[in-house]
Amino acid sequence: MRRGIPTRHHVVTVLTAALAAGSTQAATWSDTFIGYRYGTQFAEPNNPQDVTKHVLQFTYVSGYSLGQNFLNLDVLQSDSADPANGSSSGATEAYLVYRHQLQAGKVFDDPVAFGPVKDMALTAGFDLNTKNTAFAPRKRQLVVGPTVKFDVPRGFVDLSLFYSREWNHCGLDACGLPGNRNAITFDPYYQVNLAWGLPFEAGAVPLKFQGFYNYNGEKGDDYFGVATKPEQLMRTSLMVDVGQLAWGGENTLWTGVGYEYWRNKFGNHDKAGVDTDALTFNLEWHF
Repeated sequence: MRRGIPTRHHVVTVLTAALAAGSTQAATWSDTFIGYRYGTQFAEPNNPQDVTKHVLQFTYVSGYSLGQNFLNLDVLQSDSADPANGSSSGATEAYLVYRHQLQAGKVFDDPVAFGPVKDMALTAGFDLNTKNTAFAPRKRQLVVGPTVKFDVPRGFVDLSLFYSREWNHCGLDACGLPGNRNAITFDPYYQVNLAWGLPFEAGAVPLKFQGFYNYNGEKGDDYFGVATKPEQLMRTSLMVDVGQLAWGGENTLWTGVGYEYWRNKFGNHDKAGVDTDALTFNLEWHF
């Protein structure tokens, strides 16, 4: 594994190109919402305590003539069990995800369809995060790869295989990075991503089942020279369209319950706080 910092020019160039690809065409449809999640059973590596978190979410999804865009920003506020650096108050984290799809059926006017597959796409994007703990992570991740888009009666099911590069940061003196550096470049790894959004009705009650699942392969040694292990993360929720039930406002206010499943968080293993099983209360306001 090579450790170091990617040049800022390289990262900015890649991200700007990805954003430009999706912003040069007018959107043909879009969905924007502000969400909220709350749970009391979250976990953090090397922390044996359950962590309570409030999560404020902003999500924007749109389609255009060649594909679609997805952007999500989570702002996570922990309780004192996950403290900020030099404080007894809880830490604050921001996590941004952007994905852009070029769909074969839109680019070539001829979808790549077979069996249960309605089309194929090329997906590229990035993750960025920062958190004000003593560890001070600053994740920078780029992904690119093919996506299979399944033919479902309503909603979507996408399965992607990504090539991923990740850079991060460790603010602890105990981190064993050479040359007194704080940054790390992980080995390239693959990510399998499954994402879904499936609306349905139970009698007269409008519902949707949504979420994603990531499987990340090993990415070399961590900050302390310990080999990472494969990582799994799933967030899913079952939501009720209460706006439609209460005043006929379809796809405005949703509420429901969610579940977060995380194994070997960040590739860590054989220590406290690397596995999460957290139930959440979820809200979404679409506009």
